[in-house]
Amino acid sequence: MTDVLVVGAGLAGLHLATDLARRGHEVELVERRRRLDVAVRTTGIFVAKTLRDFPLPPQHLGPAIHRVVLYPPSGRRPVTLDSPREEYRVGDMGGLYLSAAADAVEAGARIALGTRFLGRDGDGWRLAGPDGERRVRARFLVGADGARSRVATELGLDRNRLLLTGAEAVFAVPAHDRPPAFHCVLDPVLAPGYLAWVVDDGRHVHVGTAGLPDRYPDGLRAALRRFAERAPGLPGPVPEDAELRGGPIPVGGLLRRISSAEGLLVGDASGAVSPLTAGGLDPCLRQAAQAADVLHEALRSGRPEVLARYDGAELRTRFRGRLALRRGLAAVRSPRLVEAAFPLLGTPPGRAAARAVLFGDRSFPDPVSGAAAAGARGRRPAAPARRPG
Repeated sequence: MTDVLVVGAGLAGLHLATDLARRGHEVELVERRRRLDVAVRTTGIFVAKTLRDFPLPPQHLGPAIHRVVLYPPSGRRPVTLDSPREEYRVGDMGGLYLSAAADAVEAGARIALGTRFLGRDGDGWRLAGPDGERRVRARFLVGADGARSRVATELGLDRNRLLLTGAEAVFAVPAHDRPPAFHCVLDPVLAPGYLAWVVDDGRHVHVGTAGLPDRYPDGLRAALRRFAERAPGLPGPVPEDAELRGGPIPVGGLLRRISSAEGLLVGDASGAVSPLTAGGLDPCLRQAAQAADVLHEALRSGRPEVLARYDGAELRTRFRGRLALRRGLAAVRSPRLVEAAFPLLGTPPGRAAARAVLFGDRSFPDPVSGAAAAGARGRRPAAPARRPG
């Protein structure tokens, strides 16, 4: 029997496994992909708060981005916001996953790639890997397996209902002297309920769009192609060999039931994504620290009921404002309405509001309990910084 079986090797699963293994617990992490540096789904944008609180490997982070440019549907008269601090960096997610996996193995966790979680098998869990099926018994099960979590179903926990779907193309660009920038287009037809973007940090370009899936009559990929033909901030045509990414994004807020006596959920599986901005990397790291604290106490004390403190319903109340804004954004369907209202973003109150959303430090909330709050503040991040060379 292992102490904890973690399903899913995204940042949340990897950091949770590392944290628990460093505390002396036996951890096995399974991931259906055979390689962690392929089939990447996220744009990989890290915000200032993450960069400050978590020592991510600097060699896997792009240049600092201080500028955001907002555009109406027409693309005319954009609003430019500059910040004196570094607000964003785009991560090389393949490199970050490999680095985090190396940390997990060094800490003592076992990682099984090419292994699928199949579900309950008596008093254990059934897995299918390269050598066939096997059964694992674990004191606790952790679902870090994405927006459509199989673990959530097996544990009888809540599942995400409100999902955006996103797609983007990623490609390298020659070095240039344009300032790194994050270009955002507000267009309820092109990106219903969300936005389209171009991120150019001087090394790579990400061009993408996301929105409510039932409002793409000819499909998301067609919308992405149309956007790429006229996207502002795009330095040139998208090359044919550009890397394509995509997947569901939960924006319904943190789920209420994210733990039971058998285990818990982290990251996208638990809905720990900002309902408004759809940013999930900062919440996933903070929530992984909280989950590790709770699991450590339950393992140390032998009391599974400790997991009840990992309460999504309590934490969900901190998302009320963002959930209200999410509903408002989803209700906007007319590009003309956005075009008419867009000049308000250029006024001092409009700029202040945009800065609060784009440059603010609100993320996954700290819980009431002191131990988990300390973990969420980055008291002991799971992955140490790796220096180049």
